[in-house]
Amino acid sequence: MSGTAPVVGFVGLGSMGSVLAENLVTAGFEVVAHDAAGPARLPEDARWARSCADTARAADTVVLSLPDGEVCREVVQELASARDRRVTHVVDTSTVGVSAAGALAGMGLAYVDAPVSGGVAGARMRTLMIMYAGRQEHCAHVEAVLAGLSDRRRLIGDRPGQAQALKLANNFLSATALAATSEAVAFGTAAGLDPAVMVDVLNASSGRSGASTDKFPDEVLTGRYASGFSNTLMAKDVRLYLDEVTRLDGPAVVGAVTADLWSRFAAALPGADFTRVYPFTTGS
Repeated sequence: MSGTAPVVGFVGLGSMGSVLAENLVTAGFEVVAHDAAGPARLPEDARWARSCADTARAADTVVLSLPDGEVCREVVQELASARDRRVTHVVDTSTVGVSAAGALAGMGLAYVDAPVSGGVAGARMRTLMIMYAGRQEHCAHVEAVLAGLSDRRRLIGDRPGQAQALKLANNFLSATALAATSEAVAFGTAAGLDPAVMVDVLNASSGRSGASTDKFPDEVLTGRYASGFSNTLMAKDVRLYLDEVTRLDGPAVVGAVTADLWSRFAAALPGADFTRVYPFTTGS
């Protein structure tokens, strides 16, 4: 990598983060990355940082891809307090919730709330949707970094937490559709229908959803169950959604049912791919 390439820091090299970091390398950035689990998933041509503080000293913008708001808080605190830090801006692709995003924005660094949707496959194909929110000048500063992460981006608003609200709504719909499609396909199978035929017809009918167009053909019907997103994370996201709905005194009849299902699934099989909700729901 050329020494003249712009430098971007990255913290969190999990299933999603490692691909996003690789996207930045491919886009021409010099990437300096850290992960608490070590450098095993460090992209080729990226540079390893021994700590978050080292990342803070290497780049003025650091991208986060972390499991929850508490981990993000710890990392942002370490970045902000690093001696001789260079970092001024954080792009947070994690799903942390509305309240957590607001708190993170007040920790001394320019914070852009930028959760993503589309899965690991979408990240690899650069079709991942980045929904982002933050002060206009902060978003403008990190615009090139956002473009390096994915070809699909949408500014949601000027306040951190607004993108989180949309991401939580999206994941609630995704979780509900996958659970409902699982029950519907189980019903059809019990009635003697071919599940592959069911999915084909559903995808040409009004019952179509991301669950029927992507999750069932790619993961469930093939038996792969390897989407790269865990039931533990989905249960966390749906719980965050329900918490925010409750805080705003909104309707939560379906939300409560969905949250209960994903909570039980995550408790029974912690860390399982979230598409395994089909065999969990059907008891197979």
